[in-house]
Amino acid sequence: MANYLVIGGSSGIGLATAEQLKADGHRVIVSTRKEEAIAGFETLQWNAESATPLALPLEALDGVVYCPGTIQLKPFHRFSEADFIQDFQINALGAAKVLQECLPLLKKSNHPAVVLFSTVAVQAGMAFHSSISMAKGAIEGLTRSLAAEWAPTIRVNAIAPSLTNTPLAEKLLSTPEKLEASNKRHPLQRVGTTNDLAQMTTFLLSEKSSWITGQILHVDGGMSSIKSI
Repeated sequence: MANYLVIGGSSGIGLATAEQLKADGHRVIVSTRKEEAIAGFETLQWNAESATPLALPLEALDGVVYCPGTIQLKPFHRFSEADFIQDFQINALGAAKVLQECLPLLKKSNHPAVVLFSTVAVQAGMAFHSSISMAKGAIEGLTRSLAAEWAPTIRVNAIAPSLTNTPLAEKLLSTPEKLEASNKRHPLQRVGTTNDLAQMTTFLLSEKSSWITGQILHVDGGMSSIKSI
């Protein structure tokens, strides 16, 4: 049994990942922004914007998954400085703070791994994504830097999904018409599911991926690399 921490594990990809890890027999601690209990899991309250200490009840940590994200999509000229700061704080700075706090516990594991989340928009270049692309671009830089700094002890990888059917993306998929249009934009003709991303996350945490580090894995229905005719 391994010990895993899933930041942002109350819903969406984080919850699906926590459920898969628990089903595999591991101890999973999930964090939530609000003071709430997530059925079946040890929970703690943590908010990327306030960055209170985690206070983990563990002596060693085998893996960290950082899932918090934002979707602010609008023309570049309409983003305020506060918008850019909020996106960076939640997506990038929060991840850095979590990993700094977890590093001593990760060093006590035999096979520790970290999984962060970027977005397809960093590589593909998408209109109205300037703020989130900046923040997630920082995540990709952090991934490669820490993978180099922490090798060979701690593996660090990131997943760059395309649009995934989660509560965060609810407004973009709120009608059958919006869902159909989003499905058709992807070469595989569907948006992602939480299970798609959770399966890749648990793989990257496991020994099955023991020779993979410093990678940005594009789990995006083909969006970043191919175009349908």
